[in-house]
Amino acid sequence: MEFVKQLETAFCEISNTENALAMAKYMKNHFSFFGIKTTERRQRFKEIWKANKVEVSKNARAIALELYAKEQRELHYCAIEILIKELQGNYTKEDILLIEKLLTTNSWWDNVDTISKYILGQYLLEFPDAIKETMGNFSNSNNIWLNRSVILFQLGYKQKTDFELLKTICIQHQNSTEFFIQKAIGWSLREYAKTNSGAVKEFVLVNNLKPLSRKEALKNLADA
Repeated sequence: MEFVKQLETAFCEISNTENALAMAKYMKNHFSFFGIKTTERRQRFKEIWKANKVEVSKNARAIALELYAKEQRELHYCAIEILIKELQGNYTKEDILLIEKLLTTNSWWDNVDTISKYILGQYLLEFPDAIKETMGNFSNSNNIWLNRSVILFQLGYKQKTDFELLKTICIQHQNSTEFFIQKAIGWSLREYAKTNSGAVKEFVLVNNLKPLSRKEALKNLADA
């Protein structure tokens, strides 16, 4: 697609080897980078997106998947940002398959956290009847990133948070030895504590959460 070609060419032109090596190291060398800082990447991305607005709007899913299949991490970020904007209010029920693919491909905390909050979270706001099935499939999966996604998808829901659901998922995974799961439990509870600190404190105190989860959940609660 023309948009993808233009974007890839532009990123090659402004790539920085020194930055790329540092970025790859920060990500435990799981991914390759062009070495473009976030501000510059988004500026160039925005320009090319604007010039190809019609193509991107009509082919958002296909373009995102094409970008996601590329080697460089910056293109994965662009894919996610396209879907966040283009699919809001335009999700179909079948998009859960796309979301699952995104969560289980090129998986690491940086993309999974963004997808969980801004894509999975939005999708389930638009299709609340899909919550039960999605929670069952993702939470019971052997894939830790799917597990993490359902712990985190309500980030930003505030008063809309289904705390009973959040508690159920946290309890299901409270004995996990995975750092990214323990951290997610604490983060999700800490976020909801901004809305209902008493409920979070009570939940943490009566459940045997891992030390990391407990610490993260109570981080901003005085006298916890």
